[in-house]
Amino acid sequence: MKKNLLFILICVVLIVSPFIISKNGAFEGADDQAENLITELNSDYEPWFESLWEPPSGEVESFLFSLQAAIGSGFIGYYVGKKKNDKRDNTICSK
Repeated sequence: MKKNLLFILICVVLIVSPFIISKNGAFEGADDQAENLITELNSDYEPWFESLWEPPSGEVESFLFSLQAAIGSGFIGYYVGKKKNDKRDNTICSK
């Protein structure tokens, strides 16, 4: 129980601390930062290819990114829970 509360507290600190440290910071993605830096270094640069599909808005793009993260977290949580349950079942059956 104490271990879970400690993990939750650590997660909250990790999530909130960037907003406290950099109150007026621009939290943009690495892709945008890389694009800006490349354009700054070489204004004649042309990308090798264009995206197949561009989301209609930033909100849709954020939603798709969040959905991808949620699905990945769900799979990882299921796998860890299944392995823990299998280990518990093996110890019960061996007694």
